[in-house]
Amino acid sequence: MHDVTIWSEEFGAETDTPILLIMGSMSQGILWPDELVGRLTAGGRRVIRYDHRDTGRSGTVDFAAEPYTWDDIKNDVYRVMEAHGLDSAHLVGHSAGGLLGQLIAVEAPERVRSLTVIASSPLGGGEGEVLLRALTGQPQPEGSLPEPKPEFVEFFRTLMTAPPAQDRRALIDGMIAEQRVLHGTGLPFDEDAARRLQERVYDRARDLSTAANHRLAAAAGPDFEPVGVLHRVKAPTLVIEGSHEPVKPGHGAIIAEQIPGARLMIVAGMGHTLPPETHQELADAILTHTAE
Repeated sequence: MHDVTIWSEEFGAETDTPILLIMGSMSQGILWPDELVGRLTAGGRRVIRYDHRDTGRSGTVDFAAEPYTWDDIKNDVYRVMEAHGLDSAHLVGHSAGGLLGQLIAVEAPERVRSLTVIASSPLGGGEGEVLLRALTGQPQPEGSLPEPKPEFVEFFRTLMTAPPAQDRRALIDGMIAEQRVLHGTGLPFDEDAARRLQERVYDRARDLSTAANHRLAAAAGPDFEPVGVLHRVKAPTLVIEGSHEPVKPGHGAIIAEQIPGARLMIVAGMGHTLPPETHQELADAILTHTAE
């Protein structure tokens, strides 16, 4: 089970301050843009990014034969740190990667020098259930997290009933359409850049279909997220949300409220992706936050 190989790469000097980048569900590490990684490295950071199990160049699993949960995906973070010789690092997580960062900051505070959470939801907030109810048209109970924007819900409802794409071109077109929705409406969408990125994602995946195992992992361990524990986070925390976040709108403020001393930063125009217009602002904020 735990011998799934994890692909990772690092940039910068080994003696520099370490930042571990944790991408979201079903996402390869290269979705941390090269330009953003370059800015962090130029700022004197040793930057590590990796592919989650069942994505990109990391090992794939026959889920029926070897099921796993998000607890295993979380434990892969420790494995990456150990493989790079790190007792602790600055964790920067995007979307579900931010959730993993929050959980690690709760359960192993000595491993987390600081926490940066981007486009994420509060640990224990039940974001998965909110999403499911939104997609299936069920009402949200009182006190639920804000649900995704209508255009996001509409896109994924349509996707759920659409026939699967049959070839590389159609698959990549579908991936670009999804990226456009995640990008939000606050900044121009660069379709050529999106195509280059999704072609790269497609071409470096051992098996593109196994990323869906992350959904099966969520179903296999529905109690993965502890509830009511964010007050235990000791790491200095920076929470970043785009002003046009389509998936988890307003969730950043809730995270920042629940973690003692956390700071909330809103990036104008940003949705749920990390487009070039945001790299300078994001890099500056992360470099400041991780200065030791």
